[in-house]
Amino acid sequence: RIALVYFIVAVIETLTTKRRPTVLEPGYSSIFTAYCWQWLGGFVAFFIYMTTTYSLYVPDWSFVVSTDSETTQYTVKCGMRGHLGPACNAVGYVDREVWGINHLYMYPVWQRLKACTHSSPSSGEIREDAPSWCRAPFEPEGLLSSILAILSGTIGIHYGHVLIHFKGHSERLKQWVSIALGLLIVAIILHFTDAIPINKQLYSFSYVCFTAGAAGIVFSIFYILIDVWGWRTPFLFLEWIGMNAMLIYVLGAQGILPAFVNGWYYKSTNNTL
Repeated sequence: RIALVYFIVAVIETLTTKRRPTVLEPGYSSIFTAYCWQWLGGFVAFFIYMTTTYSLYVPDWSFVVSTDSETTQYTVKCGMRGHLGPACNAVGYVDREVWGINHLYMYPVWQRLKACTHSSPSSGEIREDAPSWCRAPFEPEGLLSSILAILSGTIGIHYGHVLIHFKGHSERLKQWVSIALGLLIVAIILHFTDAIPINKQLYSFSYVCFTAGAAGIVFSIFYILIDVWGWRTPFLFLEWIGMNAMLIYVLGAQGILPAFVNGWYYKSTNNTL
């Protein structure tokens, strides 16, 4: 997903270099019009995702769960459009049709829901009366959800464009904070009105707005502390993490970093860091 988003955003940025002005015209919206091609790319991704999510018909589907002793086939009843729940969403349907159900992740986060296990919100044994979809595979980094992630990349590169074109601290912060707060407000309204709940598994539009808005606020706070107030030394470790973000992600996600930390112990392996 990261590679796909970076590739699309980088291609648009590269191909439109000669079409954008070097000096912005006066006005708050001038930076948006200067990079209209980037925003067009983000809108196309948004349009594809929203249109597919709410218009694609999801039929009933089945899957097979095999154990050492038996093989069981389950059927999920759907026959609907625009559903955002675990069972009948278009995100999962697209992945099942494109990649095939045998290539999807077998232990999705849905299995932690109360409907699926008594151990909720932790993972645990599937309840006997759990719906069939609790045992179904689902790809959390699927095709359709990765398309909308392009909009996240578009917003991120916008923060970078602000850094390039605006030289004053107040001008930069005004741009960052205003769009970040706007995104957060949109996300909160969509979520609490149940129009589009924040959902990482589906990479919903409200999730894009909330994460991009929160990132803008956090970025602005660090900008004030480090670039405006000059508090660089206390945050040098974050600077190293930022320059090695993919390495840190892999070390954490694959359990390498916890294993390394637990490798240091005093006298007994029970006394680890």
